[in-house]
Amino acid sequence: MKTLALAAAAILALSATAASAATKPAHPAAVPAPAVTRVGDEKSPLATSAKVPAGFVTIYVSGLTPSPLAPPAAGAAPDYGNTETQAESVFQKIEAALAAQGATAGDIVSMHVYLVGDPAMGGKMDFGGMMKAYLRHFGTATQPNKVTRTTVQVASLVGPGQLIEIDCIAAKKP
Repeated sequence: MKTLALAAAAILALSATAASAATKPAHPAAVPAPAVTRVGDEKSPLATSAKVPAGFVTIYVSGLTPSPLAPPAAGAAPDYGNTETQAESVFQKIEAALAAQGATAGDIVSMHVYLVGDPAMGGKMDFGGMMKAYLRHFGTATQPNKVTRTTVQVASLVGPGQLIEIDCIAAKKP
């Protein structure tokens, strides 16, 4: 009798396990891949910090300088325009470099901006001009991601008349 009760209990337990397994999906729901975490004041155009999860591909973009507005005359120095114009040129070059790697400006997590003092501003860097171009590319409705960034004034760059150079690091899901 005791054996019969144990057998019945075992059958009931197996039936309950089978019923429970039948209601569970064959494969658990996929867990979304982690994303880059950016922290900072929502009113700021910058991120205070960014955390890149393991497994992301890192893309390093070398320091890029602006393109001349037009080919210079023989023996003349190229004209690159003001800081805002030069910054726009550099941001477009950065986007092209990232696109060649399958990434976008939204994947940038860190940026270093080097500004030369503008002679038209008494040798002071034109931070406002750089920011006008920057704000067209970062923290916008179409590209809301913000980067950690350092901006410094330097004595000069490689090319005479160049007022800006930018390098950056991007991180992207493989």
